[in-house]
Amino acid sequence: MQLVRGLHNLRPQHRGCVATIGNFDGVHRGHQAILGRLRERALELGVPSCVVIFEPQPREFFAPDTAPARLARLRDKLQLLADEGVDRVLCLAFNQRLSKLGASEFVDTILVDGLGVQHLEVGDDFRFGCDRVGDFDFLQQAGSARGFTVEAAQTVELDGLRVSSTQVRNALAAADFELAERLLGRPFRIAGRVLHGQKLARQLGTPTANVQLKRRRVPLSGVYLVSVEIDGQPWPGVANIGVRPTVAGDGKAHLEVHLLDFAGDLYDRRLTVVFHHKLREEQRFASLEALKTAINADVAAARAQVARIHSANR
Repeated sequence: MQLVRGLHNLRPQHRGCVATIGNFDGVHRGHQAILGRLRERALELGVPSCVVIFEPQPREFFAPDTAPARLARLRDKLQLLADEGVDRVLCLAFNQRLSKLGASEFVDTILVDGLGVQHLEVGDDFRFGCDRVGDFDFLQQAGSARGFTVEAAQTVELDGLRVSSTQVRNALAAADFELAERLLGRPFRIAGRVLHGQKLARQLGTPTANVQLKRRRVPLSGVYLVSVEIDGQPWPGVANIGVRPTVAGDGKAHLEVHLLDFAGDLYDRRLTVVFHHKLREEQRFASLEALKTAINADVAAARAQVARIHSANR
């Protein structure tokens, strides 16, 4: 898959494609349906498929403190799009200039002059442009005038529930990882590189891998049973994701993972943490000794949960 960062990096060879536009946060089953139709149209027309995304996402630009937590950071989103067979991604910097583009100017500048779009796939609720007039009807009229076709993807439902990034976040907030997996089409996971931390957990007797998050907000908070694949082997563990209220910190979310019965150096390795079960909420303890007691209880609860899973799978 080819990544083009910014409109200024488009070249003549990038013109002529079928395209879709959106955040594609999480690349859930609704997104997968759009991408499947995009692949079909690309094959029919004999041109590449292209996904147009924005960085930051528009709501993060306009309201960074209240924008929804991301389901996947950019690096992971690009991998998920590649896994869906996308040929090219155009990642546009969502800045003051782009935010002021009207719908007509967006179509002319990006879709027609920039990409030479032959066909456009959009979600049924898609809107764009600073004037907010850019919707499916507008795109159909613009396509008729400028020489491209437009198709609206139908809503994907699961047991009567509309598949959306919001529904995935709601499932994660409720610790319903089974529903989240069904909406996503895969288990929910967070990937990141292991960094050096304060080494406090080691002093408490439960060394942890400090996994880099690189995001303002995360869709989970609490203590969880997780698994991490290391050298082809899945390792169960306990993960804390949150602001670590017992320890004076920077107020940012952190992901710390203690792998059960693991001995080895994980620094600078990129780990993928898969979430399975919520053990408890994150909480502030009166002392480090109380925190240590709680961590030991978390590890015991995780071991018991793993034993139940193994017993059920026999």
